[in-house]
Amino acid sequence: QVQLVESGGGLVQAGGSLRLSCVASGRSFSRNTMGWFRQTPGKEREFVAAISWSNRNTSSDSVKGRFTISRDNAKNTVYLQMNILKPEDTAVYYCAAREWGAASWLKTEYDYWGQGTQVTVSS
Repeated sequence: QVQLVESGGGLVQAGGSLRLSCVASGRSFSRNTMGWFRQTPGKEREFVAAISWSNRNTSSDSVKGRFTISRDNAKNTVYLQMNILKPEDTAVYYCAAREWGAASWLKTEYDYWGQGTQVTVSS
């Protein structure tokens, strides 16, 4: 069983930056693929970025060049550095863990989810 706890959300002006953190419990973190997804009311949860156990990463076109995913296995933590934020980035951001497999944009391939952290970008 893996528990995920996100932090770092908040209110920021357009053009600003935030860094989200997700701390994972359990001994298998270094072998897990980790992902970030986001969701706004009435919409499907959408993929943001993912990073495999071997540090291969992928991200959605909408955040490419602005958001960076990274991990620190010694701290059981995955990060999402978000720069040049836009109002359309406003959402609840969720951390997810996949026990086996490569970095994936499919939310159905993730086994564990955090509770989410709100990010609000004002114009």
